[in-house]
Amino acid sequence: MTNLLPVPVLLAIFGAAVALSATRRPRVQRMISAVCLSGIVIVAGILMYWTNTNGPLALWLGGWPAPLGIALVADRLSALMLLVASVVALGVLVFATGQDKDEVRRETPVSIFHPTFLLLIAGVSNAFLAGDLFNLFVGFEILLFASYVLLTLGGTADRVRAGTTYVIVSLLSSSLFLISISAIYAATGTVNLAHLSVRLRDLSSPVQLLLEGLLLVTFAIKAAVFPLSSWLPDSYPTAPAPVTAVFAGLLTKVGVYAIIRTETLLFPNDSHNTVLLVAAGLTMLIGILGAIAQVEIKRMLSFTLISHIGYMIFGIALSTPAGLAATIFYTAHHITIQATLFLVTGLIERRGGTSSLDGLGGLLKTAPLLAFLFFVPAMNLSGIPPLSGFIGKLGLLEAGAEVGTPLTWMVMAAGIVTSLLTLMAMAKVWNRAFWGVTPTEQRRQEAIAADEDPDEIDDDDPRVMPPMQVGATIGLIVFGLALTVFAGPLYEYATAAAEALLDGSLVEVVLPEGLR
Repeated sequence: MTNLLPVPVLLAIFGAAVALSATRRPRVQRMISAVCLSGIVIVAGILMYWTNTNGPLALWLGGWPAPLGIALVADRLSALMLLVASVVALGVLVFATGQDKDEVRRETPVSIFHPTFLLLIAGVSNAFLAGDLFNLFVGFEILLFASYVLLTLGGTADRVRAGTTYVIVSLLSSSLFLISISAIYAATGTVNLAHLSVRLRDLSSPVQLLLEGLLLVTFAIKAAVFPLSSWLPDSYPTAPAPVTAVFAGLLTKVGVYAIIRTETLLFPNDSHNTVLLVAAGLTMLIGILGAIAQVEIKRMLSFTLISHIGYMIFGIALSTPAGLAATIFYTAHHITIQATLFLVTGLIERRGGTSSLDGLGGLLKTAPLLAFLFFVPAMNLSGIPPLSGFIGKLGLLEAGAEVGTPLTWMVMAAGIVTSLLTLMAMAKVWNRAFWGVTPTEQRRQEAIAADEDPDEIDDDDPRVMPPMQVGATIGLIVFGLALTVFAGPLYEYATAAAEALLDGSLVEVVLPEGLR
C-alpha cells in the first residue's frame, strides 16, 4: 500500500508531460487530464480509507535509510485534503473543458493550459504528502511555478499586472521559506518533520520561538492571513474562471495545511497562540469588510476567501482536538464551496456579460437555473443551517467556548459577525444580480424618463451557458451538499485526524525506534 504514495504526484507529472507533447490535439489533452485527475481521485480515496482503518503510511524514496532519504507520508489529514483537492480539481477541469472556441481563444488561448494545470495538481499533491520541509518547499515551488503561467494566460494587461504582484509576493515567501529551512537545519541537522519533532525539543525556548515564527510568517503569506493578505484580491480576480476557482479552492489551503502540520507536529508548545488568535479575528473582520465594499463579484469572493481563512486559523490557535477537528472539517468544506462560487461567477459573467453588479440584474427571471446554482453555495458559505458551513462554524464556536479565555470569546464574536456580514455580502449579490430589472429594461426605463422611444433599445443577446460547464458546477454543488449529508461520519473522521495530530503517533510510523 505504501507504493501508492508517490502515485498522485507521478501521475500528474506524467500526464503533464504527455499533454504537453499533444499541444496540437486539444481533445487528447482534455482526455489525458481527465484520466489523470480521475486516477488521483481514486488513489486519494484508497489512501483515505486505508489511513482511517489501518493508520498512517510512510515511504522512504530511493531506498535511503531514515532520516536521510525523502519521505512521503499519508495520514487522515493529508488523505482527506488530497481527496477533496483532487475532486475539486476534476470539477474545475470539466468546467474548463466546456469552454467554446471563442472562450478558449479569449481566456486560455495557448495549448499549455492542461499541462500546467496538471503540474499545479502535482505540486499540491506533493505538498500534502511531503514528509520533510524541503520536499514541502518543492511542492510549493511546483504549484507556484504553474500558477505563474495560469494567472497570466491570455497576456492581457490586467493579468500581467496581477501576475507581477503575485510573483513578487511568492518569491518573497519562497525566499523566507528557504531561510527558515536553512535555520532549522543549522539548529537541528535535519529537515524531516518527524525527526524535527524529536530534535526541536532539545533547543532553547528562544530558538524554538524564532524558528516557529519564521515558518508561521512564511505560511501566513501563502495562506493570505492578515496582515499578509493584501496581494490576493488584486491577483485572483483577473484570471480565467477555472483558474480563479482552483486558486481560491486549493492554493491558500495548502498554506493552512502547512500551518496545521507544523504547529501540531513541530511546535506543540502554544507559544504563538495569542498571535494566531489576534490574526484570526482580524483576518475575519478585515476580509469581510473588504468584501462588502466591492461591486465586482470576483473581488468580493476574493475578500470572503481571506475572511474565512480566519476561521481555520482560529481553530488552529485553540490547540485542542475539538478546535483542530472543526478546522479540518471547515477546510474541506471551504475548498469545495469557494471553488464552486468562483465557477458560478464565471457562468454569471458569461450569461450577463460582466461580473460587476453595476451591469447585472434580473437574472432570476432570465436564468433561473443560474440563480439556483448561486444560491446553494452562497448560503453554505454564509453558514445557514443545516449546511456544512454552519456545522463547521458551530464546531469552531463550541471548541472556542471550551477554552473560554477572554481573547477566545472576542474572536468567537468576530466569527459570528463575519458570518452575518458574509450573508449580507451574498444578499447584496442576490439583490443586485438576480432580482430587479434586466439591463435592457433599465435602459428602456431611462429612455422613457428622457422622453425617448424605448423600442429603439435593442434586447440583450445573452450567451448560452455551455451544458458541460453547468454540469461541472452542479457536480461540485452536489459534492458540497454531500459534505452536509455525511457530516456526521466526516466530522468523526476529522476528530480522529485531530487526535492523531496531537498524540504524536505519526512519528512512530515514520521514524525507526532508535531515532525517536
